[in-house]
Amino acid sequence: MKANYTNAKYVEWLSAEIMHKNSIEWLSDLKFIKVEQLFFDDLIRSYTLQLIDLKHFTESKTIIDKLSKLQTKTDLLIESVKTHKSDLKIMVDGIDQPKEEEGYKNEHRGLIVEICDFVKEYRVLKTELFSLIKNIKKEEKQKHLIDKK
Repeated sequence: MKANYTNAKYVEWLSAEIMHKNSIEWLSDLKFIKVEQLFFDDLIRSYTLQLIDLKHFTESKTIIDKLSKLQTKTDLLIESVKTHKSDLKIMVDGIDQPKEEEGYKNEHRGLIVEICDFVKEYRVLKTELFSLIKNIKKEEKQKHLIDKK
């Protein structure tokens, strides 16, 4: 297994404008993920009978539990990014506040890592969910073909 190292020290050199753009991008991505999660909820409702089948129950329960946790985490991250974005005034107010500015940079650095990890985890979940639904659809198609004969 390959180790992943994250070095976010470069944030110290980012301008307030770049950090603001990062916050806007994060907010946009998180809002899109939130809408996508609603789509997943509908997808799960559409395939409820197949998902609770003994054959898929354990896997589907695990995926649904992860989705639920990620939905909660999405909401928390959206609020964190909104707060972080509004706190940017510390960096651009023209007042020299080294401790507050350093705190803001540290928070930004933490958000970079947290959002990156969240997106990775979310992509894995999407892949698992789509794979499960794809397998269910294949099984349904095979049953339909067998029943036709």
